[in-house]
Amino acid sequence: MAVGVSHTFDAIDWRTPWLEPWRGLGQPLAQQLQGDLCVHRALQTAAPPGAPVVFVPQSELPEGTAYEQYIWDTRQVPTRDNLHDFFNGLVWLRFPHTKRRLNELQAQAIATDGVQAVRGPLRDALTVFDENGALLQAPDALWDALRARDWQRLFIDLRPLWGEARLVLFGHALLEKLVSPRKPMVAHVYQAPATIHSIANLDAWLAQALQPQPWVAKPFVPLPVLGVPAWWPANEAPGFYADAQVFRPLRMASVS
Repeated sequence: MAVGVSHTFDAIDWRTPWLEPWRGLGQPLAQQLQGDLCVHRALQTAAPPGAPVVFVPQSELPEGTAYEQYIWDTRQVPTRDNLHDFFNGLVWLRFPHTKRRLNELQAQAIATDGVQAVRGPLRDALTVFDENGALLQAPDALWDALRARDWQRLFIDLRPLWGEARLVLFGHALLEKLVSPRKPMVAHVYQAPATIHSIANLDAWLAQALQPQPWVAKPFVPLPVLGVPAWWPANEAPGFYADAQVFRPLRMASVS
């Protein structure tokens, strides 16, 4: 068994609503990791024929080679035995077209600008979404309130409308952090059409939507995910949304 795998994977609560889209795929793999499999091997057992990448040990990444460039050149994803890379692998399996498109744009940016101490604006935007992004399908009224950071209207006045919304977490770092959920955790949310129902179709749509010009401006909005109705029992309490350190008004908010 890979060192440290069993303890961390035991901590995942697959009953949480944010893991619902990931449960059918991820829970059996996490159970496998309580046996003798390491993370890259477990992910590879779930990869369908014709998958865009294969999962390999982290040791396959040559020293001094950019991670994103290596994936683009070899179609191999170096994978460590930890939660972060496990969730990254799950996203590759559920959103293969989007992840491949993200990787393509990252590689193009590296080819143009090289690997620098600070990422350029496009690479930065892509990385933010890759690590911490989410897709929100919701009525226009919810989107208007979210963009205005009108938390009272978004989560209290319009609370019944959340029954018509769907939030799908995409960022693997966000999924990892939510294994130990805390109120300040924020997703960078991108608007998806409400007419798309399956994850496969969301994947195809998002891969097409990933274009350099609009994405360099970071076209997403911060959303404290544990404020989503029915996602966290504490948000039923009076005053939950009054915490301005988490639910920041627009003048204090940052979209990056």
